[in-house]
Amino acid sequence: MTPDALVRLVAGRLLQYPDERLYADLDLLHEAVDQPALREFIAHARGQRPLDLAAHYTDVFDTRNRRCLYLTWWSDGDTRNRGLSLVRVKRVYREHGLEFASEELPDFLPVLLEFAAREEAAGTALLEEHRAGLELLRLAVTDVGTPYARVLEAVCGTLPGPSPKTRAEAKALARSGPPRETVGLEPFGPGVELPWPTVPERTPA
Repeated sequence: MTPDALVRLVAGRLLQYPDERLYADLDLLHEAVDQPALREFIAHARGQRPLDLAAHYTDVFDTRNRRCLYLTWWSDGDTRNRGLSLVRVKRVYREHGLEFASEELPDFLPVLLEFAAREEAAGTALLEEHRAGLELLRLAVTDVGTPYARVLEAVCGTLPGPSPKTRAEAKALARSGPPRETVGLEPFGPGVELPWPTVPERTPA
């Protein structure tokens, strides 16, 4: 596994809801990755009571405050187009043989990061397709001064080129980025039963 892939796998774990399993895995996650931003967040998590970090997580990643971990929300909002985008993400997963089942939507950032760690080329392309939303999320989280910003910085650092410094620059990525394929996709993606990955019940080796 490449260093970027490992960063994505560990970051995906850190961006999930901080439950007891996360706290049990913190030492292993620290040993698995030497990326400074991720180690900084792990050190922060170690110093927090689990209930406090969980409450902070819920407060930070709140759609109402425009800090959403579901990447198609940034491009499509709660519209019919989002259904098409979700179907496309599911289809990319299935094309690479990932037949996992999950209650999560396929655009949930930790899920996408696991895919991008295991299928690095296809995952990078998918992250770049949604990079405007990812960078907008990073900027929004940075604005509130949370340590989770360091995790998102590490994720964005695995993508080609520098990250945008402003929201205007991030939004420009949406206008200049690669077109998304929607031809032939079912009109209401969330209702289509296709498999998608989920973060597995194991930690990085």
